[in-house]
Amino acid sequence: MDDLASLDATAQADLVRRGEATPLELVEAAARRIEKLQPELNALTTNRIDRALDDARTDELADGPFRGVPCLIKDLACTMAGEPAHEGTRVLKESGNTADVDSNLTRRFKAAGLVVLGRTNTPEFGIMPTTEPASYGPTHNPWDLTRTPGGSSGGSGAAVAAGLVPFAHASDGGGSIRIPAACCGLVGLKTSRGRVSVGPAGGELRYPLGVQFALTRTVRDAAALLDAVAGPEPGDPVTPATPARAYRELMDVAPPPLRIGVMTTMPGTTDPIHPDCVAATEATAATLESLGHHVEVAHPAAFDEDERISAFIPLWSTKAAYDVRMVSDMVERSLGANDFEPLTWALAVRGRDVSAVDYELALAAMQVWCRRFMQWWTDGWDLLLTSTLGEPPVELGVLSTPDEPFRGFARGGTFTPYSPAMNQTGQPAISLPLAQNDEGLPIGVHLAADAGRDDLLLQIAAQLEIAQPWSDRRPPVHA
Repeated sequence: MDDLASLDATAQADLVRRGEATPLELVEAAARRIEKLQPELNALTTNRIDRALDDARTDELADGPFRGVPCLIKDLACTMAGEPAHEGTRVLKESGNTADVDSNLTRRFKAAGLVVLGRTNTPEFGIMPTTEPASYGPTHNPWDLTRTPGGSSGGSGAAVAAGLVPFAHASDGGGSIRIPAACCGLVGLKTSRGRVSVGPAGGELRYPLGVQFALTRTVRDAAALLDAVAGPEPGDPVTPATPARAYRELMDVAPPPLRIGVMTTMPGTTDPIHPDCVAATEATAATLESLGHHVEVAHPAAFDEDERISAFIPLWSTKAAYDVRMVSDMVERSLGANDFEPLTWALAVRGRDVSAVDYELALAAMQVWCRRFMQWWTDGWDLLLTSTLGEPPVELGVLSTPDEPFRGFARGGTFTPYSPAMNQTGQPAISLPLAQNDEGLPIGVHLAADAGRDDLLLQIAAQLEIAQPWSDRRPPVHA
């Protein structure tokens, strides 16, 4: 067993700081783990291990809080200049596309001292909550190789859960950080809109649903990494207030007694979600009560309204149309149905039929719905507690249905009944690996806070991590 594989990023950085390990030793160990487990997991699309070893040897490696710690970057949006950028699609893979610039987040990762060993697998354009792209094939969940690791940050989730690296970049436009966190037994913080810059190519005005951050094993890693990468960049249109203290420092401060609502039904119905997910949610509710918080069955009435879906679909399909056009422009040729996966093309066709006025109407409807949804927090609630998913991790192939693309797309909605709402509102949410079912599969529990309250989420997550520790759990496939 590789002892480093059991350490989180904070612990690995401490070894370097104390002179007990060098950046090169950390990176070499991670490279061996990738070489060993990549054939089983298919978590990476490309690696840059030789360049990472050179990065770890150089005196120019930034002396940041995670100096020498190895990590991976999802092959979607978070670009590295001169490195592959395939967005999960065959066209860019076959053309050998590389990025022109470092994204703002990549620059901050480098400034923190992180060493990037490669890019992780993602569904085409990050559309689906599973990671089974035609371009690179399915990523396998280390808890059960027949199951999905979630999506769209499934490659990152599998890599972190199996101990290849202590954390990895992830992005979230409908749950894509929190879904793999739940499937793979990790901490998945979806930050507040604007907390981490998505520039220079992305923008909250064009695509308000998406945020970028990471998947981690521990809450302290999430807090310390957020300290390192949060904050506005020039031109960012959304800049939430910064807490008075560092996120990492707040981990040592217990939150005050909170008023927490619990929801275990499918939105818009009285039907309960899967019994394993209900049990995990109710057990967490009991733990929160034992910690002095007030917990009762309650949720925003707007969660049961159809408007959130009718507003979400035009934005999602228009994004697919935009992505297809973007790739066509990049490769400088007209592209058609045979160049993309069936669901991508079907959504893009639907997106092309959304007029500019229809798009504006969808944005307006979403904003009006968001105001109704967020009123619940203004009315005196602090947190909403749900399961992250509607059921345990499903088998590969259940959500990816190329012969009937919209069947898998609709099935994804019942798999992820809660997470997209927080992308519409822009509020922070977190998935925590607080439970396992009788099959040994991780069950994630989901907490959402008021706008900008990433600090409160991390505080309650740290409290739960102490009360129900998960750090000793290892999947069957692990370094």
